[in-house]
Amino acid sequence: MKSIIFSLPGNEGMAKSIAHKLGVQIGSLRTRRFPDQESYLRFETPIEGQKVILVCALDRPDKKFLPLLFAAAAARDLGAAEIGLVAPYLAYMRQDRRFQPGEAVTSKHFASALGQWIDWLVTIDPHLHRLTSLSEIYAVRSAVAHAAPAISAWIRDSIKSPVLVGPDSESEQWVSVVAKNAGAPFLVLEKTRRGDRDVEVSVPDVEQWRNHTPVLVDDIISTARTMIETIRHLRAAGLEPPVCVGVHAVFADDAYIELEAAGAGRVVTTNSIAHESNEIDVAPLLAEGVQNVLD
Repeated sequence: MKSIIFSLPGNEGMAKSIAHKLGVQIGSLRTRRFPDQESYLRFETPIEGQKVILVCALDRPDKKFLPLLFAAAAARDLGAAEIGLVAPYLAYMRQDRRFQPGEAVTSKHFASALGQWIDWLVTIDPHLHRLTSLSEIYAVRSAVAHAAPAISAWIRDSIKSPVLVGPDSESEQWVSVVAKNAGAPFLVLEKTRRGDRDVEVSVPDVEQWRNHTPVLVDDIISTARTMIETIRHLRAAGLEPPVCVGVHAVFADDAYIELEAAGAGRVVTTNSIAHESNEIDVAPLLAEGVQNVLD
């Protein structure tokens, strides 16, 4: 029994890298849309009795979810022995509880819907919020890769005299690990969020960091409001234009343009979501996660 990797649209590069590192075949999955925007899928590589690996980053998930579900369901119907999903970015992790009466707990519902059609899941740095592990909402076996080692290596090799900056107290544990592996000091901001685009940031005493390059590190860059507000404070304090580093390049609306316009010296992300800012390759980490699951 062999494994065959299939890419959903937009994930061809990541699928190719993972297949190369695992030494497995890349299969052909034909997709298109009918004039009424319904999805058409066809496995052009035979999969009966084989292990199928689907690769699909789930940013902008509402448009991507049905084609992914149809691909997994078709693979099951066509006799695949096993169906795995590599989702470099895993969506619907935000709403993990009911904050207001009547709300849908979408992380739970999404996991339930997806989990019916796959046997295992590999992702990188899911935004767990109040969860301790994916197993709390995903019944299938899973492996979580972490981008911290790759980010630390990039900072160590690319930035002279860095000081890492975490966006809030929740980030301290993660940022401290990146800083330690990069051999750099770090500080953590105090953040008050009043809404999706209304964030107030206070910066600790920065006088001792004037000869360092600030490196803002976060797992997800979505609206970028926290980083934009932090850049304003750091620049007002006389520090160099900061380097902004994120794991997942979500960049809602014009967030990327606004972040550059705010004075970021450089914006760098991993390739968990394809974007022009990608400079850090996490394919080896995802391939290792897949190998662990397959073993």
